[in-house]
Amino acid sequence: MKIIIIGALPKSLTNFRKELIVSLAKHNEITALATNATRAEINIIEELGANYLNYSVQRNGLNPIKDIKTYLKLKKIFIQEKPDLVVAYTIKPIIWGGLAARFSGVNNFYALVTGLGFAFQKGSFIKNILMKTVKVLYRSSLKNAKGVIFQNKDNMQVFIDNKLIDSERCSLVNGSGVDLSLFSKSKLSNEYSFLLIARLLGDKGIREYVKAAGIVKDKFPNAIFNLVGPEDPSPDGISLNEVTSWHDEGIINYHGGTDDVRPYIEKSNIFVLPSYHEGMPRTVLEAMAMGRPILTTNVPGCKETVVNGENGWLVEKANVEQLAERMIWFIENQGEWQRMGDKSHVIAIEKFDVHKVNQELLKIMGLDK
Repeated sequence: MKIIIIGALPKSLTNFRKELIVSLAKHNEITALATNATRAEINIIEELGANYLNYSVQRNGLNPIKDIKTYLKLKKIFIQEKPDLVVAYTIKPIIWGGLAARFSGVNNFYALVTGLGFAFQKGSFIKNILMKTVKVLYRSSLKNAKGVIFQNKDNMQVFIDNKLIDSERCSLVNGSGVDLSLFSKSKLSNEYSFLLIARLLGDKGIREYVKAAGIVKDKFPNAIFNLVGPEDPSPDGISLNEVTSWHDEGIINYHGGTDDVRPYIEKSNIFVLPSYHEGMPRTVLEAMAMGRPILTTNVPGCKETVVNGENGWLVEKANVEQLAERMIWFIENQGEWQRMGDKSHVIAIEKFDVHKVNQELLKIMGLDK
């Protein structure tokens, strides 16, 4: 079969969809679409067994002219390539890919919803208008979709309740999965070291992490709080100046972005993600695979990764005091780290192995034969 997989960033194809592309490429002709890939990134995609085609997409914001160009480019590609199946993930590729598939005669379109994103969070007048617009676009783009695949039940229910898709075409998988051969278990140290890996966005709970770190450091000055992640142009983005000020004050150690998170996970003992919402947080799965206790929020996506008191703790969203209390609990209960880290590793093997997840995806799309 001729299959097109649409992402936004080339790195997301090579980081989050690598094993899926390899699986699909064994028996099918695969073309991967993203925007502004470097020659090196194209080489990696081709080494996975896929062809690469470029299309322009503005990942954040709603610029009607740019978005129409994205739609027209995808429609042109579909008409030229005549794919048997198209699979898209993240908001813009799903919306414009779905519409392009619908109006270019593609019969098999699948959407992988990896999270609700900033656009589904209520707030200001402008934000609410954005949410309504996104819902209208989703509803239209998914009208002829063969299936929509979600990473948690809550996100799926939001789509069903808002009549964006009927329940009969919905499926669930355990996130994007994690490569257990790449993210292998590593030893814990004795340091009171915490780590948050995320794009610099407010709804990742980064400000809460920093405030909680300040509270903890007043009581335990030796506690270490690491932050890894790149800037993001989203309206919800946190400026580099703000992050640098935290670093300069000695509250956190900011390490910038990275193409390989493993060294940072190895050097830290407790993984923290105080996010407001997720599909299924890949960084948490990677930390679990490497045997780290998890401290995250009781919100869709995050809550699926933790059995409270077993492999970590869940706290309320945006609750700095609870977050700090649990950080202090970890410091005062160092003897529990290994037990919790071991449990994280077991859960990663049982639920989040990327090969198991991809097998489910192939089955849903009828490609497991």
